[in-house]
Amino acid sequence: MLLPTTLLTLLCFFFFDALSAEEVVTCSNIVPFPRRTDKISITDFGGVGDGVTLNTKAFREAVYRIRHLHRNGGTVLFVPPGIYLSEPFNLTSHMTLYLAAGAVIRATQDLSTWPLIAPLPSYGRGRELPGGRYMSFLHGDGLEDVIITGENGTIDGQGEVWWNMWRKQTLKFTRPNLVEFVNSKNIIISNVIFKDSPFWNIHPVYCSNVVVRFATILAPRDSPNTDGIDPDSSSNVCIEDSYISTGDDLVAVKSGWDEYGIAYGRPSSDITIRRVTGSSPFSGIAVGSETSGGVENVLAEHINLFKMGVGIHIKTNTGRGGLIHNITVSHVYIEDARKGIKISGDVGGHPDDRFDPNALPVVKGITINNVWGVKVLQAGLIKGLNKAPFTEVCLSDINLHGETGPRTPPWQCSDVVGVAHQVSPWPCSELISQQSGSCGNFS
Repeated sequence: MLLPTTLLTLLCFFFFDALSAEEVVTCSNIVPFPRRTDKISITDFGGVGDGVTLNTKAFREAVYRIRHLHRNGGTVLFVPPGIYLSEPFNLTSHMTLYLAAGAVIRATQDLSTWPLIAPLPSYGRGRELPGGRYMSFLHGDGLEDVIITGENGTIDGQGEVWWNMWRKQTLKFTRPNLVEFVNSKNIIISNVIFKDSPFWNIHPVYCSNVVVRFATILAPRDSPNTDGIDPDSSSNVCIEDSYISTGDDLVAVKSGWDEYGIAYGRPSSDITIRRVTGSSPFSGIAVGSETSGGVENVLAEHINLFKMGVGIHIKTNTGRGGLIHNITVSHVYIEDARKGIKISGDVGGHPDDRFDPNALPVVKGITINNVWGVKVLQAGLIKGLNKAPFTEVCLSDINLHGETGPRTPPWQCSDVVGVAHQVSPWPCSELISQQSGSCGNFS
């Protein structure tokens, strides 16, 4: 099969990026890849890959077998080539879901079969609507040692029916994610295509030790809220070597929503995003806007972004609270974007009218360096809060080229304290010029 020209270009970026180092740096070793000797096939449980037969019973029985037989080292559930239609189902600990080349696990569009589950406590309600939310297509709660992998098989959410309900405002509850892990640890997702999620694609929440690598995530540019990967109140997360083209943020680090996130109090921390390429009408690398539990120690590097709304976006709001600290974004290429860099304190709505307007976020220690952009309409906007200015912001070695409109200055800044070194076009006066050194010397 011939690859689209754009994808070939992106693969070239990965190739030359890999050549630039003697050894590819990776964080994927935070979760060991176990060798499982026990293997079963979905066809052993009556699975039929004809695209018509409903395979929910087969998947649930296979997972039941893995959960209750406790094979030493866990079990591989093999999905051979074919299209396996299914309702949502739960995964279990110590299992590998392995999709062969040409295997597709496809979500049913019969919405009456999607279970409702409770809202996340750090959100207080469904993200879109009050009340509960639909369970994700593949779901895991309280699990450990789970792998979703294979030979680039596909998990297809068939999200269009959900997107149309959103557009027509006929949804009764929040749409389901494609894959969600809750309160889980030691998760690996690799070498799988995720397609047409109803809502967010991959959502690890209250998790630790999560690796997403060699993933492809696809959805139309006009598909609403189809975020690629959203680590949420999670720690030790590694996202690498992936291609994401969706209708919303490619990667967005979150940690709860307003008073509910503040009360739950679980930050996202120690998150690495490396060698990710993609396209979106919204943000490439994002923090927020739901950051009420705090976000700290995030590193994003070697990122290639095309046809973007905003390249790098750190976003929060009054009522959020939370500390956003020690965020580093470096070695980013941006082509064709509305805005290169945006750090803003007025983004995102509230779950209800019970949020505390005096719960102000603290944003400090933001380092962005080695960014190159072409066809960028506006270089950047940094908009802190009057009662909580953003501090310790450092921009270094940044070139964002493009034609600025007659009424659009290249940079807009307010309520921010920081420094800039070798930035073109030169940023706003709020950032003090640092003639020598770089962000590494800034404190």
